[in-house]
Parts: sequence; C-alpha cells; structure tokens
Amino acid sequence: MPIGFLTEGTIARLSRRYLASNIALSTLLAGLTTPTAHACECLWQGSFSEVAKDTDIIVLASIERHRGNAADISIEDTYQGAEWHENLRVWMKAGDYCRPDIDKFPEGSRWVLALDKIEAIPEGGFNPSTPNISYGRVDDYSLSSCGGYWLAVRGQRATGNLIPGMPRFADAPKMNPVLVNHIESFVAGEASVNSLIRASEIDPELEALKRASRGFMRRGGLLPPTEPLDDSNPDNLE
Repeated sequence: MPIGFLTEGTIARLSRRYLASNIALSTLLAGLTTPTAHACECLWQGSFSEVAKDTDIIVLASIERHRGNAADISIEDTYQGAEWHENLRVWMKAGDYCRPDIDKFPEGSRWVLALDKIEAIPEGGFNPSTPNISYGRVDDYSLSSCGGYWLAVRGQRATGNLIPGMPRFADAPKMNPVLVNHIESFVAGEASVNSLIRASEIDPELEALKRASRGFMRRGGLLPPTEPLDDSNPDNLE
C-alpha cells in the first residue's frame, strides 16, 4: 500500500541503502580511531647511551642515496662491530616495522647510527612487486625507532636522544652538542655516562656570555642585526 508518494517496496529499498551507508560510515570512523595494520607499537628502550652498545654495529656515516625505504650509507668511522665494508645499506620504516621514516635522513646528512644486522627475512617481508620497499636483505642492516639509535652530526658534534632522562621518542631534545670523539670514547668504555651528561648540559653562564658577545658584535658592526648567530647549529660552537 502506498504511503504518500512512496510505495512499501521503495521504502524498503531506501531503508537498506540507509543501513548500508551507516555501516560503511561506522567502518570508516572505526578505521580512523583504531590502530591500523601499519601502526608500529613498541616500548621505549632508552637513550643512545642505554641501547647503542647492545646493537651489532655503531658507525659514523653519511647518507649517500635513498633506495625505497633503504639508505645507502658511507662509513667514516666504526665505533663498534666488525664491518669492513665502506658502504652499507640500512633499511628503515615500511609497513608496521618499528623503524624511523627514511625522510628523517636526507641525502648528504651525517649521523652516528647504532644498527642491527638482518639475519633472516620474516614471512611477508619481501614483495617482488615492490623490491625497494621491504623488510630488507639478509646481511644488510636495520635501524630501530624504539630508542635513541641515531644521533645527528654537524661538524664534529652530535645531538639527539643521547642520555638517560631525555624525553621518550624525541629526535632533537634541547641539549648542548657533544663531540663525536667523546661519544666514540663512551662506546669504547673510556668515558662514562656522567661525562656525557655533563657535556650535554646547557651552561646558563655560557649562554649568557654568548648573548653578551652577540650584543657586543652587533654594536661593533661585526654581526649584522638581521643575521644572528645560530646557537642551535653545532658548527658555530667549534
């Protein structure tokens, strides 16, 4: 029997469409509010000083080129581990692997990296359709994002999640840049964690002296007012 201008059959069809639309909307909203298959979940393992020595190799290296989710690196110095190659491939985030995004490591940048060797490929770790986006290759290396496994290097100084107590998962905590030679000595057991803590602490008196020096240089015309000295650049602190 028609109801107004709609028949019972039309109403039934509209009801089914309404129900299907609501199911689809609910599914979409659930996908936005729950972890996806590509989400990485891991507990924070600690700062560089707490986790690095448990890895297979620690190197000072530069990023040569990106290949999918991997980076080819050129080794400047090896702090730990027996690796005689000058170039290595390091695999980063893909899917739900707990690794940093490769975009964090631009070509030409320099890093201290604490890496684990890939001993085996898990099931589903390689897709022949996307050979450059995968878990990695046996005997290559991977970089974890579950701790302070990397430090950014500029000049002869490094910054990053170096010492205990720094914010978890923070890539660039506020700190005084530390000499890479000091970090190498720590890895070799020749320097203590406390020495790294002291080296990374920002000295308020030194900061005040820097500000006073900048003011003196500006008044003397030695520092253009539009080009202040960037204290966050470790190259300026050598």
